[in-house]
Amino acid sequence: MEIYLPIAEMPINMFTILGMSAAVGFISGMFGVGGGFLMTPFLIFTGVPPAIAVASVSAQIAGSSMTGLISYWRRNAVDARLGLVLIGGGAVGTWLGILFFNQMRRLGHLELVIVLSYVALFSVIGGLMLLESLRAVLHAQKARPATAPKRERPWYFELPLRMIFHRSRMAASVLPIAALAIGVSFAGAVLGIGGGFIIVPALIYLFHVPTSVVIGTSLMQILFTMIVATVLHSVTNQSVDMVLALLLIIGGVIGAQFGARAGQNLRAEVFRLLLAIMVLGVGLRFASEIIVRPNDLFSVRVEQRAR
Repeated sequence: MEIYLPIAEMPINMFTILGMSAAVGFISGMFGVGGGFLMTPFLIFTGVPPAIAVASVSAQIAGSSMTGLISYWRRNAVDARLGLVLIGGGAVGTWLGILFFNQMRRLGHLELVIVLSYVALFSVIGGLMLLESLRAVLHAQKARPATAPKRERPWYFELPLRMIFHRSRMAASVLPIAALAIGVSFAGAVLGIGGGFIIVPALIYLFHVPTSVVIGTSLMQILFTMIVATVLHSVTNQSVDMVLALLLIIGGVIGAQFGARAGQNLRAEVFRLLLAIMVLGVGLRFASEIIVRPNDLFSVRVEQRAR
């Protein structure tokens, strides 16, 4: 059954979109990530223009983040003060990202920027995650008890504008936290990703935020930045296709329910290994777009004018 997308100006099979969003929702529920880093590439691979895919997925991420945040808030698993710092940096990063997005679109370089960014970002992050998870799997097979490394207080904690975050049990400068939020939100606005797969490990390993509050706090920041990104995309370039976004939200919510149940049966090291393979796979898939010979070939010829 085909449905017409008014902003993308193309027909698309409704069940294909629902199936893809349900599959990504399943993965999102299983691994606790927003899923935008998978949904945006999938839409691009099916022919949806990159600008429409990025903007529409932002609306879908905002919807899914809202339901997750409510659940974590009820369990008192959100550091509101840390979340507000992340939101402040996220607002700046999102605004800068939208400006960059619009400028690249006007110059006609947006698709190239998105492809190269996915290749660089996902290949590097996926490769690092894969190495770490493989070490964890091999370590678990040897049945050696893990020794927790001694945590030294990082130098960036002592920068100016220090603040105490009681729920996260830390006192640190807001400058590096805000810088992290700016970078992740910039990437989120340009690539249509929530950034949870980046900001959650960063908060855990760089700022030692307890895992009990890190996901809920990350969702608080993602929700706000994706709302801002959706509004700015709608106002500045009219690229949010609400028909597409609605289909993505419906499929994603359904799939996430089953994924959350399946994720409870995964061991931690297998969990991280599968997530790393997915992230690296997306980066390699985009790399193939650059290397593989395209189906439609175009040639450019410079003609000299007769004098």
